[in-house]
Amino acid sequence: MNIPNPRVLVVGEALVDIVRRDGDDAVHPGGSPLNVAVGLQRLEVPTTLHSSFGADPYGVAIAQHLESSGVAITPGTIGDHPTSVALATIDPAGAASYTFSIEWDPAPLQVAAGSVDALHVGSIGAVLEPGATTVERLLAELRASATISYDPNIRPQLMGSADDARPRVERIIALADVVKASDEDIAWLYPDAMVTDVMAKWRALGAGLVVVTRGSDGADAFTAEGPVHVAAPRTEVVDTIGAGDSFMSGLLAALSDLGVLGGDRREALRELSASAVAQVVEFAARCAAITVSRPGADPPMRTDLAG
Repeated sequence: MNIPNPRVLVVGEALVDIVRRDGDDAVHPGGSPLNVAVGLQRLEVPTTLHSSFGADPYGVAIAQHLESSGVAITPGTIGDHPTSVALATIDPAGAASYTFSIEWDPAPLQVAAGSVDALHVGSIGAVLEPGATTVERLLAELRASATISYDPNIRPQLMGSADDARPRVERIIALADVVKASDEDIAWLYPDAMVTDVMAKWRALGAGLVVVTRGSDGADAFTAEGPVHVAAPRTEVVDTIGAGDSFMSGLLAALSDLGVLGGDRREALRELSASAVAQVVEFAARCAAITVSRPGADPPMRTDLAG
């Protein structure tokens, strides 16, 4: 298929988050890849989502959410199966824990080389079969012509053991140009390793830019010039839903602003200076800070970041 004038293609799960707080439930469209697509489009980066959800009321809510933010979807995204659900329970500190009812079996997708500048994948959609095989095939097909970005966004309930998940995660990292993970992701994948050692390992596998978020302790990046640390903006946390996804959107939008997305810009991205990477990560951190100040996954518009 031909995707009309996109800059970024996001492939992965779209679902509804049923957010339980103080005994009350609220329903929000969610899923890490969906949140990244919405965040990118709100940051004025044209984005198309390839996913899999139903035409049931939950699926209609997802479609309306995507349309309201201007995210295009591929024709095969809406099917006749039930829409997946994640139950997010919010603790007193605003942190979310999840349980899932999810299937991931997206329609096959053919994308012409050169029709997208970047392909983003991550979370459940990159590891849960049978769809994970489709995702890996797309990564291999598009890597020559597109920047590949990846967020493991670990969900232990759906990913088996760390020993089971790690080989697939590392295969994707070897195809990726940009990898963003949380320190919690790394602690689960590599329980006996230092975060800095894992970041160096991932760059050695092939990733040009590796960024690790540490919540209120900010974020670290591993670059051609060495490590970079960025402090987290001060903000009042309502909940953490979608914070990492908003950070990922901000990261890609800032890299787009620098003109380093696209397969032909791979080396320029890999060789970004420490000061340029710091600016990129600072922008991403500001996006995440706005998101945690709001209930649910509600990433910022460009206008929210002015000033």
